[in-house]
Formats: sequence, C-alpha cells, structure tokens
Amino acid sequence: MKKIIGIVVLVLILVWVVPWNKVNWGRVTWQPAEVVTVNGEAKSQEKNQIASYTAGVEAVNDKKEEAVNEVNTKIEALVGALKEFGIKDADIKTQNMSIYQDEQSYYDNGIQKSRKGQWRVNTSVEIKLREIDKASALADLVTKSGANNVWGPNFSMDDTNEIEKGLYDMAIKDAREKAESIAKASGRTLGKVLSVNDGGSTSGVYPMYAMKDGAGGGAITEPGSTTVYKNLTVVFELK
Repeated sequence: MKKIIGIVVLVLILVWVVPWNKVNWGRVTWQPAEVVTVNGEAKSQEKNQIASYTAGVEAVNDKKEEAVNEVNTKIEALVGALKEFGIKDADIKTQNMSIYQDEQSYYDNGIQKSRKGQWRVNTSVEIKLREIDKASALADLVTKSGANNVWGPNFSMDDTNEIEKGLYDMAIKDAREKAESIAKASGRTLGKVLSVNDGGSTSGVYPMYAMKDGAGGGAITEPGSTTVYKNLTVVFELK
C-alpha cells in the first residue's frame, strides 16, 4: 500500500514540477502513397448465340368478340407451330392484347364529325431461338403461321459470364503494361496493386444479313458476332 502511495505522490510531483508546455513532442505526419492509375481494357469477338423475333398478330372486325376470337385463334396456331419447330415454352412470351375501336371522321353539312368504327385487336409474341442456324426457317414459319408483322431476327449473346472471366486477366495485363510504361518513363518502378475498380462490361452487336432467295421465299441470314468489352481501373503503387 505504501508503495502505491509513493508512486502516486511521485506522479503528482512530476505533473507539478516539469514544464510540460515547453516539451517538444515532435509532429506525426502521414505521407500519401505515390501511385499511378490506369485503365485496363480487353475485348473478345464472339459468334452470336441466339436470335430474337417479335411476331405481331392483328384482326379488324365490326364486332369486338369476333376480332378477339380471330386473334386468339391465330396466336394459338402460331404458338403451336413454334413448339413443333422445337422452341421451348420458356422462349415464347405472349404480350398483352390491345383492343380498341377506330374513330372514323366524316362531314355533315360541312361540319367534321366522328363516329365509332371497326374494332382492332392486336397482340405479339416474343420468340427466342437458340439454334441460330435455323433462323431463316423460323422466319419463314412465323410468316406462314398467321403473323401479320415479323420483326427480326435480332442476334445477340445469351450468356457472357464465362467470356468476361477470361477478359479480367487480359484487362489486368493491359493495365500493368500501361503502368509499367509510365513508371519507366518517370524513372520509377512499379509496386503492388492497391485497388481495382470494375467498370463493367459492354457489348457491340454486329449482325450480318445476306438477302437471297431461299427455300420458301425466306431470307438467308448470317448471325454475325458480338464484341464483349471489359474495362478495369487499376491503381498501382510507385516506388
């Protein structure tokens, strides 16, 4: 107990006697790391994997019910033909039906008036074809199965995840080469990677169409390719 009291007394004496305001404690400063920031880029051109179509069906009739029934009958026949062709249910998407009545303009004693006209009913089906070598045959089938309008094929990639994984290595390599050039030009050496920011992936679709007389009058199409891009922002330490 006496020992503890002695220590406390000594501390109090030091606090009272020593001129703490004149003690030079020095100064602690943080020096920011010297870095170089570069963009690493990579790309890969890949053959398109899927072909997408939109098939529109329309009916016009004085009676709404008959127009609706006509569209339903055509859609049922179209979907049935698509399934027989080999398109899976998950790759056939029917849009909501649009029903409206036309307005007809006419003149009565020089005055323009309007009256109700025929009923117009339309809907569309989105189709995804995974066997793109059958693109021309599918376009011909859709046209002959009751569709009034057909848009497509629009070619694209289905899944780019595996391709993007390979592009990461290429983008990092590109970033390192750029950073090493900068370090060398400034008389420095390149250190470790401090951070990497994924700028995401983009793709550019380049479909090619060869319009020729094909079987059944359909157009022969070539799927073309899609270029997948990867961009990374990489921060390196400079030594």
